[in-house]
Amino acid sequence: MKQKSNFLVGVILVVWFVISFVTNILGPLMPIIIDTYNLSLTMAAFLPFSFFLAYGVTSIPAGIMIERIGEKYSMLIAFSLNLLGALAFAFNPQYSMALASLFVIGIGMAMLQVIINPLMRIAGCEENFAFYSVMAQLVFGGASFLSPFVFAYLMEALGTNPTSANPLVHILGGLIRDGIHWTSLYWLFAFIFILMILTLSIIKMPRVELKEDEKSGAFKVYLELLQKKEVWLFFLGIVAYVGTEQSLGNWMTEFLKRYHQVNPATEGANIIAWFWGLMTIGCLLGLLVLKLWDGKLVLKVATVLSLLTITVALLGNRELAIMAFPFAGFTISVMFSVIFSLALNSVTKNHGSFSGILCSGIFGGALVPFIVGALGDVIGLKYAMMFLYVTLGYIFFIAFKAKPLVNNKTVAFRDLLKNT
Repeated sequence: MKQKSNFLVGVILVVWFVISFVTNILGPLMPIIIDTYNLSLTMAAFLPFSFFLAYGVTSIPAGIMIERIGEKYSMLIAFSLNLLGALAFAFNPQYSMALASLFVIGIGMAMLQVIINPLMRIAGCEENFAFYSVMAQLVFGGASFLSPFVFAYLMEALGTNPTSANPLVHILGGLIRDGIHWTSLYWLFAFIFILMILTLSIIKMPRVELKEDEKSGAFKVYLELLQKKEVWLFFLGIVAYVGTEQSLGNWMTEFLKRYHQVNPATEGANIIAWFWGLMTIGCLLGLLVLKLWDGKLVLKVATVLSLLTITVALLGNRELAIMAFPFAGFTISVMFSVIFSLALNSVTKNHGSFSGILCSGIFGGALVPFIVGALGDVIGLKYAMMFLYVTLGYIFFIAFKAKPLVNNKTVAFRDLLKNT
């Protein structure tokens, strides 16, 4: 494909929306799942662990598979896995099935994220790739902002009037089992996945010719990379960032419920929605800030602000906690992109393989929330969440330790104003 395809760009943005909508719903669900199955914090922590474990084991093999069978068939396989996972739990809403379901859905989501970045470069043309990447971030953030409100609406509607005139609520109300209203989300996910499979089945999709630098390398390339200190430095940085983000997203509503009696299905859902919403706003502001400041400085400032914000959230009163938790989304928003860019700018070759290793670091979304949950059963959730000082401290360490071969281009503020 040599010409831009607005339709295919739109499809890719819809895929981003679906990934975000499904991935980040676990946060507002966590307190309700704990009550439904009478779980300890450690047992609850196995839920995000199952989902993000799939990223750790799938990202690199998925890249190799996609190069062999192509993007369209890989996306169909990914959404079929998502559908299988959603239906398995919807038909049998038990805790053990939830773990298996999240792992299968996680595999599908990991595959999709490996596919759609290079596909966007082709569909939107290389010269527009940066613009559409930012647009994808906005769509991703918008879906994360919207999903808790959808959750809150369904909980209220199904709890008060399951035979509502709203056809969606009426259908979902007839499908839920054992009176567990929140499982209606998995039926909703299944409908969404079916629509995506049907859409992808009938559209034409170009074969992406990866640049040499984007291809997954041979096994020996990964071994060569894993012998480099800077690879481990940034891999652990991705682990630390995603672990921080998901620990906040997954444990925020449970913390507010336990210590400040915030209803997770109403006010809690609103708070976590603004966590993701402010993260999106922070990403946009970050684009401007990175034009003015060096990436390492941005990372230092963001880390300090995050440490202060999380301290207020954990130790402040109810009003401060309700404001500080969403604001933490704003302060951590630029970290992932800065760490990733510092990483790729620190090596001279094999960027495709290095990206695969970095994406495997999304496993941090499994590891760190699990550590927080396990500690929470021993010392209490408030003190367990202080483990985030460790992950943020490591990110602060990266800001000093990183030695990129190429720094991000910056301009003086007055020059930036002249160009706008």
